[in-house]
Amino acid sequence: MKVTYVSASGQRTEVDVPEGDNLMQAAVANNVDGIVGECGGSMMCATCHVYVDEPWAAGLPEKSEGETEMLECATAELKAGSRLGCQITVNAGMDGLTVHVPDSQQ
Repeated sequence: MKVTYVSASGQRTEVDVPEGDNLMQAAVANNVDGIVGECGGSMMCATCHVYVDEPWAAGLPEKSEGETEMLECATAELKAGSRLGCQITVNAGMDGLTVHVPDSQQ
C-alpha cells in the first residue's frame, strides 16, 4: 500500500507499506522526517504522532484508552485526527492514505 507522509513544511514522502505493518514502522524504515518512534511501538511515548485527515480517520478503529492517554503527552497540538502511528496497522483499504506529521515530536 502507498502511504504519503506530509511534513509540517509540506514535504511529501510516499512509501510502500506492507500490509500488517504500522505507520510508525513504515516511517522509521523509510527515514520519514519527523517520525521518531522512540519506544519502538510499545505505546510508551508519543513520538509517532500523526494527523489523519477525514475521511481516512473515520474508517480507522477507535483509539484505545492507552492511546488517548499517550496522545495527551504529545508535544504538538492535538487535533481531531491525532493518532499514534504505532497504533494504525495498514491494510488493503488504506492504499493512498495521507497523514500529516506535526512540527514537533519531542
